[in-house]
Amino acid sequence: MAEDLNIITGTKTEQYIALLPQIKGLLEGEPDLVANLANVSAALKEQFGWLWVGFYLVKGEELVLGPFQGPIACTRIRKGKGVCGSSWAQATTLVVPDVEAFPGHIACSSLSRSEIVVPIIRNKEVIGVLDVDSEALGQFDEVDQFYLEQVVAFLPI
Repeated sequence: MAEDLNIITGTKTEQYIALLPQIKGLLEGEPDLVANLANVSAALKEQFGWLWVGFYLVKGEELVLGPFQGPIACTRIRKGKGVCGSSWAQATTLVVPDVEAFPGHIACSSLSRSEIVVPIIRNKEVIGVLDVDSEALGQFDEVDQFYLEQVVAFLPI
């Protein structure tokens, strides 16, 4: 397991291409879920400087806060509520350029302006989500979706 992170400059695509093997290195040989989710959250936040990066895990009928980096967050989210609960219910990645325009958005932080939520799907079932918030409007796009979906695909869950 690697415990160093090399911060890369360049285009967003170049940053992801350099970061993904480093994240794989962090996960390699580590069976603990909390440790892995914590390191992935930290690596993404360190590389991109986003406001909030973290995971929610499905527990019964709610998403429950898991490892994250950033300001204090909502602890529980019901299925279908907010961006995270909607991503869970739809089993699809949601890119929200302006959270104020998203019906039913849950404002865990008033600083959040845009968001991407990627479901973690195993055996055709959503078991959690990766949630990323930014202070900038329109921060996330199809490049983020493509690479963040890769990140959740190789999480050893």
